[in-house]
Amino acid sequence: MSRRRPKNLILIVARELASNLATPVFVVDARGLVVFFNEPAEAMLGRTYPETGEIPVEEWRALFAPERLDGTPLPLEELPSAIAFRERRPDHGTFTMEGPDGVRHEVAATGLPLFARGREFVGVVVIFWEHSAEAG
Repeated sequence: MSRRRPKNLILIVARELASNLATPVFVVDARGLVVFFNEPAEAMLGRTYPETGEIPVEEWRALFAPERLDGTPLPLEELPSAIAFRERRPDHGTFTMEGPDGVRHEVAATGLPLFARGREFVGVVVIFWEHSAEAG
């Protein structure tokens, strides 16, 4: 009898990795729920994961109100996380977000789709950090 891996094993591993990184990370499951974000992400968002718990991506977007670099609202579907989720491919982008201090920060983000056996999509991991023009 073959042993099946739990569907969420990849999400468990992604969460464990995120919890040990010094870079802000959040994890989205295949239903589109943010199922974890690490302490560095908490610092940028001004909220802890235990305070928010699992939340839909739409609410996550509302937490940091992303805008294009020209100041216009950035639609959810254009965020690297949404592109990685929808198209099942990595994506990277730079945008601004409002920090807990009310100050706008330029942020770079990379969304990576997560797969289990073969091409079974299980979610997305997003790594983001404050970006400066000087850093490239």
